[in-house]
Amino acid sequence: MRLENAWRYSMLGSLFVAVAVAIMLQTVRLQFSPQAKVILDGGSLFSGAWQVIDAPRGQIYDRWGNLLAGNHTVYEISVELRSVENPKSIAFILNGTLGLDYNQVLAAVSQQASDQMVNVTLVDNVPADKALLLQQYMADLRANPVPSQDGQENASLVGLVFRPHLQRSYPEKDLAANVLGFVSREGIGYFGVEGNYDDLLAGVPKLLWIPSDPNLVEELPEIPPGASLVLTIDREIQASVEHILDDAVEKNGAKGGSVVVMDPKTGEIYAMASSPRIDLNEFWRYPEVFPGSNPFNRAVSQSYEPGSVFKVLTMAAAIDSGQVKADTPFLDTGYFEVGGIIIRNWDSAAWGQQDMLGCMQHSLNVCLAWVGTEMGASVFYDYMTRFGFGHVTGVDLAGEADGRLKSPGDGDWYPADLGTNTFGQGVSVTPIQMLMAVSAIANRGQMVTPHIVRSLVDNGNQYDIQPQYAGMPISKETAEIMSEMLAISLENEGSEALVSGYRMAGKTGTAEIPGEKGYTREITNTSFIGWGPVDDPRFIVYVWLEQPTSSIWGSVVAAPVFKEVVERLVVLLNLPPDVVRFGLTHE
Repeated sequence: MRLENAWRYSMLGSLFVAVAVAIMLQTVRLQFSPQAKVILDGGSLFSGAWQVIDAPRGQIYDRWGNLLAGNHTVYEISVELRSVENPKSIAFILNGTLGLDYNQVLAAVSQQASDQMVNVTLVDNVPADKALLLQQYMADLRANPVPSQDGQENASLVGLVFRPHLQRSYPEKDLAANVLGFVSREGIGYFGVEGNYDDLLAGVPKLLWIPSDPNLVEELPEIPPGASLVLTIDREIQASVEHILDDAVEKNGAKGGSVVVMDPKTGEIYAMASSPRIDLNEFWRYPEVFPGSNPFNRAVSQSYEPGSVFKVLTMAAAIDSGQVKADTPFLDTGYFEVGGIIIRNWDSAAWGQQDMLGCMQHSLNVCLAWVGTEMGASVFYDYMTRFGFGHVTGVDLAGEADGRLKSPGDGDWYPADLGTNTFGQGVSVTPIQMLMAVSAIANRGQMVTPHIVRSLVDNGNQYDIQPQYAGMPISKETAEIMSEMLAISLENEGSEALVSGYRMAGKTGTAEIPGEKGYTREITNTSFIGWGPVDDPRFIVYVWLEQPTSSIWGSVVAAPVFKEVVERLVVLLNLPPDVVRFGLTHE
């Protein structure tokens, strides 16, 4: 009987094996079928999400290592809709702690979760202390349940999710604000160093897959931070210059102003102050502080007619080209005709017999216009181009303006422009352009390129920025002659820019502002550029005050500001008086 049924058992066993094999083959086929791929891809959408993780932004320091721009932790607070236990508690706590609108929060956290909406962001950039306080409330309510106000259920903050991330911070608030620029909530750098070096500071973000299941979440890999920058700025000099500028703007009723301090030998900028400024931690106030077309940094972004400080360059070009010497005589009759227009002096007076030193000391427009015609348009504009006018200096700050230098061949240039351009009228420049151009005189003929970054620190390595030079527009001899002329000029006129114990060279500027009816003396821009000590310049300072109301003259408004800045500079740079230096040198 058993032998008769054996074949049946064998057939049944074979059938089971065949079915099992068929099932296995079908399972394998389904796993690798196009339909399976669609299902798997659809399922992965709910198992996690791709997130871009930004690198920590590089920090910014002054030349001595003082932190000017760093990062601090803030929190994004969201709600996981499926986990919410008491929407009213969440709305109540966030209203009281963060000042959020109760009804808006309640509406957001009361939504029904769906496949498309699981998590809702309630607020971002919450300070760490506030976020930690909320987390403590959550823990306390879990440990010690408290009835809610309506008495229907216990108060609960379950469902709140806290995500920490870094936000830019500026510990010095508005110090060097116009140099630094700021970073928006989206992580984009604007203006100044933040804008110019945005890519380097921001680093390289990484795209990572973050599982929804917390049990599958692994520790995030370390993302290298962006490069850090060490600036040429000296914090103490910057703070001092900003204070002096603010006082000068207020005292003289000026619309704004700028003061820049630079090493004329290296181009390193010790201080760059501009008014107004903003607390960079409140960058969203930018439209309020800088309405309309007001520049963020007047030193690099605002062009204007410089006035008589430009005479320094005209005279330097004339001496260098051999057209005049310091003692070349000139009879000032009070007027001079160029291109069909009559040019007069600032006081409309005739100063009689002068030499080139007298022309500079008394700032005679008539004399400089004559000097320009002696050179001729070709020579004059060639020198002005060598001095860098008409194009940017290349300073490493975002938003630099290029100014305007008209020249023969331009459609709006006329022969009369040769006369007016010689004393800074009809020429458009920025403070940083003037500083670079005049550095050629302070630095024995070699013009230096201004720069604000001293070194870059990336991946543990430091890369120092070397000085760059923008050419030699005049000879060493010409530069020394001009420095001596301008030093004697200040001393002879008893200038308000003179600093006791230190020999300075410099020039004032008073620029009339063109209006609908032409130039008027009612509104001016005042300036002063100077450097010292004359025998071995350690600094060059440019002062510019826009539309002061206390006086229209640069000698009255800008020169005293230069003196005050230098009096602080010699202390902060530990620079002894000339007599002491000469004594030390001769020992």
